[in-house]
Amino acid sequence: SSVPAGGGAAGSGAEVRGAPRSPGLLRVSADPGPPRRPCERVMAASKPVEAAGGSGGGSGLSRWQLALVLGAPMLLGAGALYLWGRRAARRGGKGASERKTPEGRASPAPGACGGGGGGGGQPDGPGHQETSPLDRAQAAKNRGNKFFKAGKYEQAIQCYTEAISLCPPEKNLDLSTFYQNRAAAYEQLQKWTEVAQDCTKAVELNPKYVKALFRRAKAHEKLDNKKECLEDVTAVCILEAFQNQQSMLLADKVLKLLGKEKAKEKYKNREPLMPSPQFIKSYFSSFTDDIISQPLLKGEKSDEDKDKEGEASEVKENSGYLRAKQYMEEENYDKIISESTKEIEAKGKYMAEALLLRATFYLLIGNANAAKPDLDQVISMEDANVKLRANALIKRGSMYMQQQQPALSTQDFNMAADIDPQNADVYHHRGQLKILLDQIEEAVEDFDECIRLRPDSALAQAQKCFALYRQAYTGNNPLPVQVAMKGFEDVIKKFPKCAEGYALYAQALTDQQQFGKADEMYDKCIDLEPDNATTYVHKGLLQLQWKQDLDKGLELISKAIEIDNKCDFAYETMGTIEVQRGNLDKAIEMFNKAINLAKSEMEMAHLYSLCDAAYAQTEVAKKYGLKPPTL
Repeated sequence: SSVPAGGGAAGSGAEVRGAPRSPGLLRVSADPGPPRRPCERVMAASKPVEAAGGSGGGSGLSRWQLALVLGAPMLLGAGALYLWGRRAARRGGKGASERKTPEGRASPAPGACGGGGGGGGQPDGPGHQETSPLDRAQAAKNRGNKFFKAGKYEQAIQCYTEAISLCPPEKNLDLSTFYQNRAAAYEQLQKWTEVAQDCTKAVELNPKYVKALFRRAKAHEKLDNKKECLEDVTAVCILEAFQNQQSMLLADKVLKLLGKEKAKEKYKNREPLMPSPQFIKSYFSSFTDDIISQPLLKGEKSDEDKDKEGEASEVKENSGYLRAKQYMEEENYDKIISESTKEIEAKGKYMAEALLLRATFYLLIGNANAAKPDLDQVISMEDANVKLRANALIKRGSMYMQQQQPALSTQDFNMAADIDPQNADVYHHRGQLKILLDQIEEAVEDFDECIRLRPDSALAQAQKCFALYRQAYTGNNPLPVQVAMKGFEDVIKKFPKCAEGYALYAQALTDQQQFGKADEMYDKCIDLEPDNATTYVHKGLLQLQWKQDLDKGLELISKAIEIDNKCDFAYETMGTIEVQRGNLDKAIEMFNKAINLAKSEMEMAHLYSLCDAAYAQTEVAKKYGLKPPTL
C-alpha cells in the first residue's frame, strides 16, 4: 500500500484514511489532544478561502492522519462549513462572548442594507415626548430592558409585548428587535418553545438577524430539534464570517450528535461489504509474523487445478480452514468466513487459526461485534501457538483504539509483547499506537525494536523516519528536519520497492513546499502499486495545493474511483472539493456513497457530519440566499 500507518502532529487527533496498514483497522480515530471539530480536516487544495472581513485557509496540521498526513495549508473540511474562522475561534475570536442583555435595535449582518447597530436599549431622556406609536413602543421596550437587567423577566416580557402591540407593522427592524428581546427574556425563564416562536417572528421581519437566528438555534437545541438547530447555526456562521467561537462550537456539537444518531441507526442495519483486493493485501502485508496470512505449504494442497466453477483446489485434508486459505490465495475473499466457520463448528485441528482468520475478515468488513468473541477465544487458548495469540491481541488492541478505548488498546499491545517478545509485529503496530497517543519517543523505541528483530522491515524504517520528521517539523526544529529528510532518502535507496517509503517522503516534501519532488514520489508509488486508489487521491490533492489545478486534481480522484469503486476515501475527498466549488448536491451524493462504504460506526458518524453540513448549506441557501465563498 502507498498509504501506510504513519505519524502526525503532536497533540492532535488522528484518523486513518484510505487503505492503511494499521493493524486493525482500517480507520483508527483517537483524540489525545483538544477536541476536534467533526469537519476539521487538513487537505491540499487550491488557495486559501477568503471570508468576509478576513482571510482563512493557511494552516498547519490541526488534524493529522495515521495513514498519510496531508500537511497542507488549505482546508477542505466538513462541507467547508466551519473552515474560515477556526483560527479566530482559537484566539477567542471576535464575538466569542455571548451578549446576554437585550438590545435597542436589530442587528443585521455587517454591510446589510437598512441595518442598524446592536447597541442602544437606554431609557429615553426626561424631556422626551412620546409623540408617535413608534416612540411609545420604544419607551415600552426601554422599560422592558430595565426589568431585564434587573432580572425581572416576567415584567420585561410584559413591556416587550406592549412594544410589539404599539409598533407600526411597517417598522420591520424595530419590530424584529422587540420580538428578539422578548425571546431573550423567555430564554432566561427556559421557555424554549416561546423563544423559538419569537425568534421566528424576528427572522421573518429581518431574515439576516444574527442574534435571533442564534437564539433560535439554541432553543432548537434545547427542544432536540437538531436539524433546525443546524440550519440556524449554519446561517449564523456564514453571516458572521466564521468569527464567533460560540456559534462554531454549537455547529460542531450538533453535527456530532446528528452524525452519531444517524450512524447508530444505519450501521446496525448495514450490509457487510468486502473491501477491494488491494485493500486486503495492503492490510495483511503489514504483518510479518501472522500465521494465517502465510501461503499454504506444499503438503497442505494438491496440484489439481480449480474446477470450472472456480472452487478452491482440493486440499489434502478435509479442512474448512485450509480451504479458506486456498480461497485467500486466489483472492476469493467472500468465501473465507463461511469456510472458517465450518472448521470452527467441526472443532477441527485448525480451530484457533480458523477463529483468528474469521475474526480478521469480520474486522475487514467492519463487523467488530462479531470479531471480538473470536479474538477473545484465541487469546484465551493457552495451548495455542503464541504467535496466533499475539496476533489476536494486536488486532483486538487496534479494534479498541478504533473505538477510542486507548487504555484497553495499550493493555492488549503490552500483553502481546509479554507473551511473544520476539514478535516484530507487536512493536511495529504498538509504535503506531504510540504515535496516535502522541508518545513519539516511545513509538521510535518500538520501531527500533521491530527493526532489530526484522532488519528488512522497510515499513517500520519508513514510519520511524516519518515519526521523527513529524516531531521535528511540528516542533519547528530545522536541523532535525534536515536529518529526517536525509533519512527518507536513505530508506527509499535501501528499499526501492517499498511504496510506503515514497508515500511518507512525499508528505514530508509537501510540508517543505517541494511539490515537484513530492509529485515524483507519488508517481513512484503508482508505478509500484498501480491498483492503490488512495495514492491517486493524495496525488490529486497535491495538484490542488501545488498548481491550483482543480481539473487535474478531480481527474486523479475520479481515476481513484475508477480503479476502486469501494474507495470511500476518494468519495469523501471528492465531496469536500465539491462543497468548496459550491456543488452541494454533488457533494451530498459523494458523501452518501462514502457512508455506504464506511467500515465502522465512528467513521460513518464522521461522514454523516460532512453530509449534514453540506445539506444544511443547501437549506440556508434556499431560505436566506446565503452561500460561503467557493473555489
